[in-house]
Amino acid sequence: MHTARVAILADSPLQRHVLQQVLADNGYHVVLNSDPERFDEAAWPLVATDLWLIDLSQTEESPLVDALLEGAEVPILFGEGQAPERFTDPFTQWEKRLIGKLKRLIGDPVAAVGPALETLLQDQPRPPRLTLPEPLANLPLPAGDPAPEVWLLAASLGGPAAVKAFLDALPGGLPVGFLYAQHIGDGFAANLLRAVGRHSQWHIQGVRPGEPVRCGEVVVVPTQQELTFRANGALDIVERAWPEPHTPSISQMMLNLAQHFGARCGVIVFSGMGNDGTASAPYVRRRGGTLWTQSASTCIAPSMPESLRESGLATLTADPRGLAEALVARLAEQQS
Repeated sequence: MHTARVAILADSPLQRHVLQQVLADNGYHVVLNSDPERFDEAAWPLVATDLWLIDLSQTEESPLVDALLEGAEVPILFGEGQAPERFTDPFTQWEKRLIGKLKRLIGDPVAAVGPALETLLQDQPRPPRLTLPEPLANLPLPAGDPAPEVWLLAASLGGPAAVKAFLDALPGGLPVGFLYAQHIGDGFAANLLRAVGRHSQWHIQGVRPGEPVRCGEVVVVPTQQELTFRANGALDIVERAWPEPHTPSISQMMLNLAQHFGARCGVIVFSGMGNDGTASAPYVRRRGGTLWTQSASTCIAPSMPESLRESGLATLTADPRGLAEALVARLAEQQS
């Protein structure tokens, strides 16, 4: 699919740097990033872009901006002002406003996730699974029991392939259940279930309100309505949309999970754009939950796991198979 292109004109070097990083992290292709005073006014018609993003700290008129306003055939977006300090709530809100406007004007890069599932549905050899360690092999088969631990698998662009690799490696018979929150467009839920679960021993399904997350299950988080938990641990869908700009909101799902399960929960952040989930990581840790990330070198889009890793709150980083190995080892150690 076409990656939306953005041309940046900003008169602050720091602002140009921040805009470049934020747009790239959220899946947009920056084709130009220049001070308007240093860019040839006659050259702008040659720039192949889907949108001009203009961010000027000076109040003087710019002949280049005037020329764009008069002749550009693509949208022109004036920025949200000087970016606040990174890793702060004001920066998060600034980024949300900016990316929300880009999504409305030139589309959401997450739209590429659904069509990419076709690759995972093609015939492929089944990957080898990990061996179930003795402490876990000697347990009564827990499949179908309410899961004593619930882990959230969180992903965006590139996520389905990574989550599939994780689940393909994971043996059945583990005393754990999963929620799977995937940024994806509407209409791809059935393909997501088929693509991610086709080689796995784990049963991948939609939400059944009133039922708990069970051992051996991967419950896919709905994209339109928020998923919460009842007092007894059963899943519940509430009639309200996820907080913007992501659907589902990984940050909100992390809050809901940690609030109910505390130290009996974990989060693994796989490949994805942006930083959804990072804001909720401190709360998960305060509640005793565990945070892991996929290694950047194995991600199609590394910004989401890298944002969490840079917060200093993630305790393990590995490729999808390495994450599966670590989880099996952790569960085996708990049993022994």
